Amino acid sequence: MVNVAHLIPLFPFLAFWVNILLGKTLHRASAWISIIASLISMVLSISTAQGFLAGAGSYPLGTWLTFFGQPIAFGVIVDPLTVMMLLVVTVVATLIMIYSVGYMGGDPHFSRYFAYMSLFTASMLGLVLADNLLMLYIFWEGVGLCSYLLIAFWFERPAAARAGLKAFLTTRIGDTGLLLGIFLLFAATGSLSFTDLSKANGPEWMLMAAALLIFSGAVGKSAQFPLHVWLPDAMEGPTAVSALIHAATMVAAGVYLVARCFVLFAAHPVCLEVVAVMGGISALMAASIASVNNDIKKVLAYSTISQLGLMMLGLGVGGYSAGTFHLMTHAFFKALLFLCAGSIIHGVHTQDIRLMGGLFYRMKTTGITFVIGTLAIAGVPPLSGFWSKDEILAQAFGPHPVLFITALLTSFLTAFYMARLMLLVLFGKSRSELQTHESPVTMRFPLVVLSFFALFAGLLGSPWMHHAFQKFLAFQVPYPSEEAPSKFVMGLSIGVSLLGIGLAYSIYILHRRFLPEGIRAQFGWLYRLLMNKYYIDEIYEAVFVQPFLRLCRLSFRFDMAAIDGVVNGIANLVRRAGGILRRLQSGFVQNYLLIQTIGVLIVIMTLLGKLCFQF
Repeated sequence: MVNVAHLIPLFPFLAFWVNILLGKTLHRASAWISIIASLISMVLSISTAQGFLAGAGSYPLGTWLTFFGQPIAFGVIVDPLTVMMLLVVTVVATLIMIYSVGYMGGDPHFSRYFAYMSLFTASMLGLVLADNLLMLYIFWEGVGLCSYLLIAFWFERPAAARAGLKAFLTTRIGDTGLLLGIFLLFAATGSLSFTDLSKANGPEWMLMAAALLIFSGAVGKSAQFPLHVWLPDAMEGPTAVSALIHAATMVAAGVYLVARCFVLFAAHPVCLEVVAVMGGISALMAASIASVNNDIKKVLAYSTISQLGLMMLGLGVGGYSAGTFHLMTHAFFKALLFLCAGSIIHGVHTQDIRLMGGLFYRMKTTGITFVIGTLAIAGVPPLSGFWSKDEILAQAFGPHPVLFITALLTSFLTAFYMARLMLLVLFGKSRSELQTHESPVTMRFPLVVLSFFALFAGLLGSPWMHHAFQKFLAFQVPYPSEEAPSKFVMGLSIGVSLLGIGLAYSIYILHRRFLPEGIRAQFGWLYRLLMNKYYIDEIYEAVFVQPFLRLCRLSFRFDMAAIDGVVNGIANLVRRAGGILRRLQSGFVQNYLLIQTIGVLIVIMTLLGKLCFQF
């Protein structure tokens, strides 16, 4: 069944065309077309996984073009990373589409929404199956297009339209770097196949530059510093879209790209260090911002940036299995958290956590699953997030002390801000007169299924199952952590998680303040800094956006005055001359005879003048 892997993206792609062309006729049936297509892709993904375990592997699809004498062949790559991503993407996408039936039920553009969701899923599946960088780039741009269409889905709202444009332009910077990296890698090696990366020969500087440029594409897609600014604004789209973007498609693509090209980065340790440092900066920065934000979706958005930073840090310190393990577990509990947030917003019609409180007893299913998702991302054992986060900490411990401390602080802040979010939303007294109701069954069913994965998916990589996941993903060499895990690192991991949760409980439920008022007042600048997201958006606005807009206005005035002015001036001159000459065509015979007589007289006088001049 591996040889039908190329059909996996086909069914969501067909669902896109059916819904986009016949959506107005199909109405609500368009949702089930997308869901059935996604289910078929999931069944094919399971069959592909079974075929891979039986020994089948990658296969070609044919040669697309010849470039400078080198054939560019398209094919399908089926390896452990592909199998893992196929299963994650299809399972999560199917559950989110089922959830969307209830969440988007009253939307006038219901069928268009499901058309875009199917295209989004198809693009991500094609990206995962691509066996070379050029084929990956084609689907990479498809993912970018779908993110724009879905973030700006409610384009009637100016904020949504701006958010879609911001996401498109910001990620375009990284995509340009990725394209340059592809060109440079081809110039250095003559190949773009992933299977050839391990034996890439070429100038050292060109390979390093290509790796860093490829990483810039991952920075844009995975919203890492300094191209992270688009992701929080992307919350203007439907919450189910946010779940798909954050869990299994858009932002996962960047981490997947680094994992797919890991052998290229591993051959150049400096490039791996760049990946690790940028991941550490992103993880700690976003976690600190999430600790003070009051929008339920934006807290989760900054959480995604932070968790993706942890994945990059894990990959950067050489933890191929650790980074991809956290990519898998994060997909399940982050999809769960976003869908829970959508259920809460659906029930209370606000995103401000300061207006919530006491929802646990009024939204039981949503409340229980939200608690499970929170404990999973906070790293409480034995939930899934604990095992994958602990794996990253173990990889960074020892040879990378600064990065280890960064990851540890990020883990503490993650536990704190997620506990803060959970306690303010679900527990305590209600802080407003919100009318609350539980979500319909189509929205609750995916929550229950995802909570099961959030609880147990991490066990695949735990010592209890002898690190089965890591052994499956082992990259060329046996899994290095076959020995017993570090009890010290595991103890620290559990300790910081419990400390973060305990601190949030003390502040937001027991209402204790551990610092005197005077000392807290002195840290007002830090609170303002975090509330304003380190003023990065304002810096970009002042340094890049406004100067560019001024340049555009100047170019417009130059175009109107110099370019259009000259062209229009010539046109006006011709038009005026034509207006004068048009008066000669009066239609009166006597006028024509007068002009003819005057012409004859001018000719005679000219001839007489010449004769007089000769004599």
